[in-house]
Amino acid sequence: MTDLIRCAWAGSDPLYVAYHDAEWGVPVHDDRRLFEMLCLEGAQAGLAWITILRKREHYRAAFDHFDPVIVASYGDDKIAALLADPGIVRNRLKIKAFIQNARAFLAVQSAYGSFDAYIWQFVGGAPIINQRRSLRDLPAQTSEAVAMSKDLKQRGFTFVGPTICYAFMQACGLVNDHVVDCFCYTRQ
Repeated sequence: MTDLIRCAWAGSDPLYVAYHDAEWGVPVHDDRRLFEMLCLEGAQAGLAWITILRKREHYRAAFDHFDPVIVASYGDDKIAALLADPGIVRNRLKIKAFIQNARAFLAVQSAYGSFDAYIWQFVGGAPIINQRRSLRDLPAQTSEAVAMSKDLKQRGFTFVGPTICYAFMQACGLVNDHVVDCFCYTRQ
């Protein structure tokens, strides 16, 4: 596996390499997984993704495996417990965003039948296949990410700026941003 060509950002950390090889850019249509990734991308704001990736299993346990119904019901006692939990990033605004986003997520599910049906409309229902040649070619945001961010914010979501939305789109396979010589590029 070490002789495979990968996107340069994957580096050599085994956790990062596994994430790149098995998850990043693979189209996601499971609502709970989409909710998890939207939350984790928001948690990453201002931090390196590897920080969140290393804490992901603990996040899953701390946030009831990202069940939006349960997360939406969190109150002050649960927030206090989460703020005391060293296994996650203990940022009150980000924790509250998970709860607020769970409530907004449930409203979107109710309106569209699924979050999947809602979120994939921003790319016309199929992944955008880009042809990036290097890491330098990756934008921080696109017009689709700006539109997604604006709509999510209007629906009450937080920590969903255009850059976070684009990272979410890349992670969940709404766009294929593997560089063209990466072995994952043609995986779709």
